Amino acid sequence: MSKKVIIVGGVAGGASTAARLRRLDENANIIMFEKGEYISFANCGLPYYIGGTISERDKLIVTSVESMSDKFNIDIRNFSEVVKIDKENKIVTVKNHKTNETYVENYDNLVLSPGASPIKPPISGINDCDNLFILRNIPDTDKIKNFINENKPKHVTVVGGGFIGLEMLENLHDLGLDLTLVEASEQVMAPLDIEMASIIHEHIVDKGIQVILKDGVNSFENNGKKIVLASGKEINTDMIILSIGVKPETTIAKECGLKLNQRGAIVVDKHMKTSYDNIYALGDAVEIMDFVNKKPTMIPLAWPANRQGRIVADNICGKKSEYKGSIGSSVARVFDYTVATTGNNEKTLKKLGIDYEVIHIHPSSSASYYPGSFPISYKMTFDPKDGKIFGAQGVGINGVEKRIDIIATAIKGNLTIYDLQDVEVCYAPPYNSAKDPVNMLGYYAENIIENNVNVIQWYEVDKLDNNNSIILDTREEFELATGVIENSINIPLTVLRHRLNEIPKNKMIYVTCQVGLRGYIACRILSQNGFDCVNIDGGIKTYLAVKKAEKALNNQNISKNNGEKEMNKNDFNKENVDAHVTLDACGLQCPGPIRRVFEEINKMEENQILEVKASDPGFTKDIDSWCDKTGNTLLKSEFDKNKKAFVAYIQKGSKDVKVNPSCSLSNNEKDGATMVVFSGDLDKAIASFIIATGAASMGKPVTMFFTFWGLNILKSKNKPSVSKDTMEKMFDMMLPSNTDKLPLSQMNMGGMGPKMIKQIMKKHNVDDIDTLIKNAMDMGVKVVACSMSMELMGIKAEEFIDGVEIGGVASYLGATEESNLNLFI
Repeated sequence: MSKKVIIVGGVAGGASTAARLRRLDENANIIMFEKGEYISFANCGLPYYIGGTISERDKLIVTSVESMSDKFNIDIRNFSEVVKIDKENKIVTVKNHKTNETYVENYDNLVLSPGASPIKPPISGINDCDNLFILRNIPDTDKIKNFINENKPKHVTVVGGGFIGLEMLENLHDLGLDLTLVEASEQVMAPLDIEMASIIHEHIVDKGIQVILKDGVNSFENNGKKIVLASGKEINTDMIILSIGVKPETTIAKECGLKLNQRGAIVVDKHMKTSYDNIYALGDAVEIMDFVNKKPTMIPLAWPANRQGRIVADNICGKKSEYKGSIGSSVARVFDYTVATTGNNEKTLKKLGIDYEVIHIHPSSSASYYPGSFPISYKMTFDPKDGKIFGAQGVGINGVEKRIDIIATAIKGNLTIYDLQDVEVCYAPPYNSAKDPVNMLGYYAENIIENNVNVIQWYEVDKLDNNNSIILDTREEFELATGVIENSINIPLTVLRHRLNEIPKNKMIYVTCQVGLRGYIACRILSQNGFDCVNIDGGIKTYLAVKKAEKALNNQNISKNNGEKEMNKNDFNKENVDAHVTLDACGLQCPGPIRRVFEEINKMEENQILEVKASDPGFTKDIDSWCDKTGNTLLKSEFDKNKKAFVAYIQKGSKDVKVNPSCSLSNNEKDGATMVVFSGDLDKAIASFIIATGAASMGKPVTMFFTFWGLNILKSKNKPSVSKDTMEKMFDMMLPSNTDKLPLSQMNMGGMGPKMIKQIMKKHNVDDIDTLIKNAMDMGVKVVACSMSMELMGIKAEEFIDGVEIGGVASYLGATEESNLNLFI
């Protein structure tokens, strides 16, 4: 007698179960119910059809009802929903949505593959939005496409920074729409750790997209035309894409008494069998085991669903198969980057209390000398005792996912970091280096386990005790323009052996470089010469990834002056310029591109233009900073998809380049003014801002650098309460709290002097100090607070008036390069 199997749900899990069943048993009576129209479609391809990358809708349909029915002899009933299960009598109740007819069907085995549905929380106004969409299936796709075509929205808000949200962001960007991304957590893409996600944060901002993190939706108003966030911030929008996750579709499983977990997923054993003997479940609706940490989890991805479908079919047909657990391997494209992950990230391991170690590396995707080589940022977590691999993450232009695939295979094969060293990959310059990044991860991890080097992570750097430690930067001097760790000293690796006498042996030495390799070499030199040293894992590149992303997020609403400067840069027309010198720095690891630019610029004449191509994603930010600090002009910097490289145009010096009437740059000759305001006296503050306003009115770019006592001038009268330690609180009590409390340098007379001078100023219609400050800043005077002095005096950025920038001495020195007037007050 043939076995009757009913499958609830098509797409990945149900369709793969049905196909495998038929291959194993030609006589089985297989019925598949699907409440929608399609039984097998490429749901991962839906965003790319909306954006136009996939041009034809039919390409999304993997197989039709007719095709699968004919090929596998399966009774497929679409538009048919199983609404009830009678597990004792082995009967399901089915509703035909075409006819509204309800009927019953018996079974020998039941397979549940209902999938998951998008989360739609009970946010105020959500049901009144006629412009709000979710994306889960082809009908959803059609609704989004039709709305865009018919309503021509100009601005779209994407709520949720997961894989689907970011893929929608990219594809809507391709349609030329203005975009805002809202994410309630501190980062996008939860499988990544924050320093890896920070690379993506900065990249999305660079695309001109507004990114709002740590702020969820409070309400939808005006039928979805306005979004009010938890912070009170309001967003006016034409369209909303809601993508905040999914929940298991398990209502019928719950109603028939199957065991579910707290999140509503169906609990199954290693054979994918539910709590009832002849009912199986799979896909997005089930709880399975995390292969790495052996804890229950839910991983709604395509690979697990397909694999589980095969295992369910095997077990129904008497072939005992086990599902060994999921490791959550996933990959996504985010604009120019590929992001891939597998296994457990640092957040998960920390939450579970598992002892782990972390490493970061930044290798090239292929041989660095071969065209098209791009750097990749990799992170791996592992057990410091036995080298078990917990997980890995990668972000880069290309070559990312193939290494994550190797590590995923290693995890499933119970290989360790020692085995990664023996992975023998195919090698040729267009594809990799003779020592593949996977090998490098193994070598680096072994160095840590065998105590060849001690490391700290990027988030520990700012907590170091400056009294008992030194941060040693081993990069070359010209690299420092791309960013440094505060309070570090610079001794290049090339001269380190000859300058060991400059390093104290009574302090812990924390060593860094660009990506960690030179830091490791320096640590080996230092440790063998009697120094206590620790390498900062991943180098400056990992540390600054978070800092740069935070800066990019904070500077999204740039000032008018900065906006005009950026507009002038973007108006530069590269088609009308023949660069005097071209430089191909592709394949060079940082600091290679900056070093080559430095060398070429030194050979060039004033006002000549250098065109440089590089494959390092950090190059666009590094070159901007380098130009600002070296007196050169960055005309344009962009990623050229045709050239598959980051391309920058740099004019030596800072004078105009006259290309044609359509391409005019602002005059950047050295005509600026800079002031160091050291004093916190009222009379000197007044004089400083009067001079600054006068210089600005003559068209001079003015930078005022406030340090030590001068910082008190910038304190707000409405400053918030901030957390301070005991010493900082003592300073706070002794220092002036705002401009009303500033003393005079002479004749202060217990506070009488300042009151008298204010009365005299008012009598003669001279603006008070607060008005002088506001007027100067409105005229474009840049006000910079010294970060080092702030730390020494216990003053926090939150205490300052709006518009104050935080910077180091390099900010001041960069401004003086463009100035012919420098004052110390």
